[in-house]
Amino acid sequence: MPVFTILINKKEYKVDVAADTPLLWVLRDNIGLVGTKFGCGIAACGACTVLLDDNAIRACVYPVSRLKPTQKITTIEGLSANGDHPLQLAWDEVDVPQCGYCQAGQIMAAAALFASNPKPTNADIEDAMHENICRCGAYHRIKEAVKLASTKI
Repeated sequence: MPVFTILINKKEYKVDVAADTPLLWVLRDNIGLVGTKFGCGIAACGACTVLLDDNAIRACVYPVSRLKPTQKITTIEGLSANGDHPLQLAWDEVDVPQCGYCQAGQIMAAAALFASNPKPTNADIEDAMHENICRCGAYHRIKEAVKLASTKI
């Protein structure tokens, strides 16, 4: 098997996996970063959302072989060292999570939005977040938390 060098949360890792191994399983099984969740396996739900050079991608369908060693992967664990990113603080303040399963993916989708648009409008937020599914239906609170975080960035 080939060895891939990948940059995750500002740390370089070398992983020996099959080229078609999805990034999600490299993160969870090879590196031990389990904040990124498996939801559907077909890039439909967003539970596995991580950042690739500040762009949201679905790690469940992104093969490790597509990564270049210079590309930066950011997971929920790498968003902030102490859980004090404005999005994480807003999530707590608004009390967004119910079951919490989708929350890492939701936060990472919002982080991708902020990377390109730190002061999004309501329409921008709805457009950026509409592809991430929350089975509990916490969409109103998710949108409220993203709006709140945008005032603190």
